Amino acid sequence: MYNWILWFHILSLISWFAVLIYLPRLFVYHAENIENEGFVKVVKVMEMKIYRYIGVPAMWATVISGFYMSFELGLAGNGWLHAKILFVVFLMAYFFSLGRFRNQFLEDKCFKSGKFFRMYNEVPTLLLMVVVGLVIFKPF
Repeated sequence: MYNWILWFHILSLISWFAVLIYLPRLFVYHAENIENEGFVKVVKVMEMKIYRYIGVPAMWATVISGFYMSFELGLAGNGWLHAKILFVVFLMAYFFSLGRFRNQFLEDKCFKSGKFFRMYNEVPTLLLMVVVGLVIFKPF
């Protein structure tokens, strides 16, 4: 059973990261083309669908399957796992911040620049490197 949960966890993680990386890129296009009403209308729908229909389920599937595996293996007391969970909490906070920006764009109240979202788009990649490093090297 564990291998099936691991398989599901990895697929969920990949789906979640697709959203974490692609949604800020949509925000770049949205911010840089704010005066183009037709484009903005289309990108708002894309932002909503990727966040609500892919991102939210993928995040919860990743978190729930990850917790299941950690307790199934009895790893709840390991330091590397605690560190990993901390960085997953950071990823969740980042994800929810994307939801906040999406709502601001929806209401035409987001005034961040495309450059801001280009830089903001680097956050999940850095966090992914840390989380994968913790899983592989188990430093604690």
